[in-house]
Amino acid sequence: MEFHSALAESDDLEEACEAIASDVRRRLGDGPVDLLVVFASATYGADLDRLPMILQEMIGAKTLVGCTGAGLLHQNSMSEKQQAVSVLAGRFPGAHAAATIISNADLPHADAAPSAWRQLLPETDGPPRGMLVIGEPFHCDMRALLAGLDFVLPNVPKIGGLASGSQHPEGNALFCGRQRINQGAIVLTLSGNLVIEPAVAQGCRPIGKPGRITQADRNRLASVDDMPIKDFIEAQLQTLTDADAFLADGSPLFIGIASDPFAMSEPTAGDFLVRNVLGIDGDHLVVGEHLSVGRSVQLHLRDGSSGLDDLQTQLELSNVGLAQAALMFRCIGRQGSDHGRFASLAPNVPLAGCTCNGEIGPVGGMTHLHGYTASCLLVREGHPQ
Repeated sequence: MEFHSALAESDDLEEACEAIASDVRRRLGDGPVDLLVVFASATYGADLDRLPMILQEMIGAKTLVGCTGAGLLHQNSMSEKQQAVSVLAGRFPGAHAAATIISNADLPHADAAPSAWRQLLPETDGPPRGMLVIGEPFHCDMRALLAGLDFVLPNVPKIGGLASGSQHPEGNALFCGRQRINQGAIVLTLSGNLVIEPAVAQGCRPIGKPGRITQADRNRLASVDDMPIKDFIEAQLQTLTDADAFLADGSPLFIGIASDPFAMSEPTAGDFLVRNVLGIDGDHLVVGEHLSVGRSVQLHLRDGSSGLDDLQTQLELSNVGLAQAALMFRCIGRQGSDHGRFASLAPNVPLAGCTCNGEIGPVGGMTHLHGYTASCLLVREGHPQ
């Protein structure tokens, strides 16, 4: 099993692709690769129509997938201002990669049987070991897609993100085979003799103390521990250190929702699904997630250092030292050098990725669409236990 990542900066797309192809051939030798994951600057515009065909002609890949990104990641650098192409190429005998395109119109209805979801997925040589899910931010109903994939394959890790780089609905691009796609999602299924591990760092840290929801209506939080939500928030802010109080005064607050509704022990950092606070509506806190009575919640703050520390923790829990390659999907608004932290833990592991309009990864056994997150897919040779 061999992987190599490469990044080339150039305003000329073909020139960037030639540099990528030369680098891949130098490391992996001539001949097609089993998998080519491609990230490209959205500012290449109409030239992106030709990108997958150019790379297929120069490198060749049994399976090619990818998307645009406002910033492109590589194990040694991050390109944001210069137009660029970044790839992860791999050969893995004994394993299999297959991809398919899924549009909103393809999604089964909420009560559909598992077979309806299985029909959407590509055929694999054995049980799926992991999935890469890439979508575009304007048309793709990603939450419905992820819920369906969890329904039919609950124990298979799903990692990915939403393309970025353009504010125009048709400006972001997905790549599959020789095609550019402007709408929907691409699902890549990996099977065979490999292990896929996720690492999801949400970039926030808990402050104050957790409490249990005692009154809520959908995404409107009214009380925690029988306290009106405004009183609960004020009580938590009163417990902060001067440094955290200063940070909270100038930064948005987030709400962490305990990922396991049945956990008996008090949740800690990493146990929460972190969601935006959208505002105050009367006596309610409006949150970017539906809430249920009895679930533990805790206020969270975001800063660059906590995001990097969380990434390191999650990577270490996911056996990053054993990885042979990695993909990283990082929020546009996230602070800190995530690729640098990855490289410090796994200095010789090929890494490629991009900044995203939303990141995909599991928390508490379910797959979610996140914000301000770094979501990583780690791959290595072996049989899952």
